[in-house]
Amino acid sequence: MPNSNTHTDSSPVFSPLYQQIKSLLLQSLEKGEWNAGDLIPPEVELAKRYNVSQGTVRKAVDELAAENLLVRRQGRGTFVATHQESKIRFRFLSMKADDGTDFKTRSTILDVKHTTPPEAVRAHLELNKKDAAVQISRLLSFDNTPAVVEEIWLPSQIFADVTLDKLTNYKGTLYGWFEAEYNVRMIRAVENLRAVVATPQVAQLLEVSAVEPLLFVERLSYTYADKPVEVRHGWYLTAAHHYQNELI
Repeated sequence: MPNSNTHTDSSPVFSPLYQQIKSLLLQSLEKGEWNAGDLIPPEVELAKRYNVSQGTVRKAVDELAAENLLVRRQGRGTFVATHQESKIRFRFLSMKADDGTDFKTRSTILDVKHTTPPEAVRAHLELNKKDAAVQISRLLSFDNTPAVVEEIWLPSQIFADVTLDKLTNYKGTLYGWFEAEYNVRMIRAVENLRAVVATPQVAQLLEVSAVEPLLFVERLSYTYADKPVEVRHGWYLTAAHHYQNELI
């Protein structure tokens, strides 16, 4: 007879009530009940909807706000966060000037094509062998000086009509455009960093020698429900800038 005190992997895991409400709110976000920039119902209304206390709802909303998924606006309510928000607009761009000064970032789209992605990209995006992907190449300049070359891969079944003209004519951030045009919001990203030597093509774009040391960053970005929707490769020139990451 098994010991009644033995713990097994099948034992239910306790989840605080506010975490359950947080999960329900996330489901509504995933399903598009509230889109980026939308005002969500007041906490008192959500409390009635889920049959819990207003304090429980507030705690769930507080966590989503801390994760930059919701934004509280004094006297106006709580809104679904958007990449147009100044607070989070550049939160995925971690480059800082060595001297601490601010700099202007300019994006130049170099090319856009729909093609078969490399095997590693296909695996990251969880695509089938015959699935196509959008490949976006662009150059970021800091104060008019070339600084970053990026190669961005997106699943074509979601971003079916991305073109060079459309991206060139858009003046906001890429993540803002994905959100506005395709209702796809990047909510978290995982990055791998390593030192590399510039390839001839990258060196030409960055206007450096072919042996220039660069920082290579591979980013895998996820939307709701931990669905991977972007692979981004970046070659960063760090002669006057550094990559900053705050760990909390």
